[in-house]
Amino acid sequence: METEMENMEAYTESADIKVNCTFMKVNLHVTLKFEDVVHKIKIMKGGGWLRRNIKYEERVILKGINGAVLPGELLAILGPSGSGKTTLLSALGRRLRLTSGSITYNGKSFSATMKRNTGFVAQRDVFSPYLSVTETLVFTALLRLPAGGLTKEEKVARAAAVIDQLGLTKCKNTIIGGKSVRGISWGERKRVSIGQELLMNPSLVFLDEPTTGLDSTVAKRIVLTLRELAKGGRTVVMTIHQPSSRLFYMFHKVLLLSQGTCLYFGKGECAMEYFSSLGYALLRDMNPADFLLDLANGISSGDAQEDRAAVKKALASAYKSNLSHKVKAELLQDSVNEFQIASEGKKLGRWSTTWLQQFSLLLRRCVKERRHESFSAPRVARVLVLAFLAGLLWWQSGPANIQDRVGLLFFYSQFWGLLPLIQAISIFPHERRMLIKERSSCMYRLSSYFMARTVADLPVELTLPTLFVTITYWMGGLKATAINFFYTLSVVLFNVLVAQGLGLAIGALVMNQKSAITLGSVIMIAFLLPCGYFIQSFPTFISWIKHGSFSLYIYKLLLGSQYKADDTYPCASNHPCLVGNFPIVKYVGLDKQGLSVVALGIMLIGYRVVAYFALMKVGMVHT
Repeated sequence: METEMENMEAYTESADIKVNCTFMKVNLHVTLKFEDVVHKIKIMKGGGWLRRNIKYEERVILKGINGAVLPGELLAILGPSGSGKTTLLSALGRRLRLTSGSITYNGKSFSATMKRNTGFVAQRDVFSPYLSVTETLVFTALLRLPAGGLTKEEKVARAAAVIDQLGLTKCKNTIIGGKSVRGISWGERKRVSIGQELLMNPSLVFLDEPTTGLDSTVAKRIVLTLRELAKGGRTVVMTIHQPSSRLFYMFHKVLLLSQGTCLYFGKGECAMEYFSSLGYALLRDMNPADFLLDLANGISSGDAQEDRAAVKKALASAYKSNLSHKVKAELLQDSVNEFQIASEGKKLGRWSTTWLQQFSLLLRRCVKERRHESFSAPRVARVLVLAFLAGLLWWQSGPANIQDRVGLLFFYSQFWGLLPLIQAISIFPHERRMLIKERSSCMYRLSSYFMARTVADLPVELTLPTLFVTITYWMGGLKATAINFFYTLSVVLFNVLVAQGLGLAIGALVMNQKSAITLGSVIMIAFLLPCGYFIQSFPTFISWIKHGSFSLYIYKLLLGSQYKADDTYPCASNHPCLVGNFPIVKYVGLDKQGLSVVALGIMLIGYRVVAYFALMKVGMVHT
């Protein structure tokens, strides 16, 4: 064991890990204490597909966990899957509301200032796939670092220092990537995620299994970096599933969990000696972490399968008899810097930057993201192919072919209602995790994000329908005047904006992409039917649906862009007939155009207001 420790220390001091000593200094040291932490959840049982006779079973996830972590210490929470590691970490990082227990930071409860001094790295990384490593960290620095204390150049320099510190220089100009976009490796993504928290120079750092899925070399580099962070005066807490022996001896403290019960809390190098004193000796050449996980699973040398519960019970009892009193004694010791947080809390506001700065930065980021998503070659190609196909189908339909013309206008209203609605529905469900992550870190206000997202969508969402209408309008033989063309184009773009607002509202209310798309499709069908193209005799008891259909108002405006009530067209035996008497036109009507514009304007604003408040009410963000 001593040899392992000496080798680890020598490796830490080597040139393999670059650390900016000035950057590593912290102004606030934090002592984290947690006492009798209990968390319970309710699990639904039975009920069948009709959800009748639903019963709930209470399950205890954490059973009175105690511990303390001091500045300069790295605590590793170990345990098998389902032992409560992530739940405990989330509770300590204030990402979870406890059933009972006490968690203090320098003897005080969690405050806004403490939140600003805390970094939390989740197990599942959330990034914008089209931003490079540098862009990701620079955007984070500009949004999270206080505007009053640092200039823009200093924030960018801080991001560059983190890139160098975490060994990301080679991939700094490579995009992050995602499921459908190739980017940096998994290990590099982990380091970027850690880097986003290091930008704030946090005093308290939480990490949920930062080495999962990484090879031993990359995992070792990350843990060494975390140890260096602790060495700089930070308090570091991490969960880890199955570390190697070299990683295990880097931990200052170890907390071993088994089904929510603590089996060991103390120095990492003392763990083997403690369990040996209980009669559970480490086998030669066995990884100590594997040994501890075996014990947490109730497995020890010579024990049969049916004795696992007895082993766990014996270890839990031994912890209460031998260690729990020592841990509680440590909890009674005074906390450091108890009054520093209170004094600093008066100086710091909730937000690091102004609303306008947040809006400007988020707008730039959203434009970069949407540029790749909306103007991808396949999407542009699909719209162009469909535009030319529609133009050929309606090729130069003359005034006599009024049925064909109103059919083209109906196609405009439906296609450019459904397409933007489906695309908008997926925005908030897709960005939900990133929004939770960034809002929980107080990066920006909900209003600045919502406005930036709305404004960024305008140019990209309006370009393709403009191109589509320009192609099909002249190929389809609609009225060849500039006034009629721009009138028709304006109505189609109005349709896109209203449909997009409805999609945002549905996505924010449902927050499940598949369910939201299903609901959106049903609503669009319900709005399509009152337009008069398929049915013109509605039963009285359901005729009210017409007043809520934005598709009907759009179709009325599109008909008005081409016809007036006293226009004529050749009908039977080439006799002129009034356009206003054509069945579809008569049903929809060409009057009250201004009222349709007002109704659509209310929907344009109303849908977005619903979307905004839906984001607040689902509880995933706070204003």
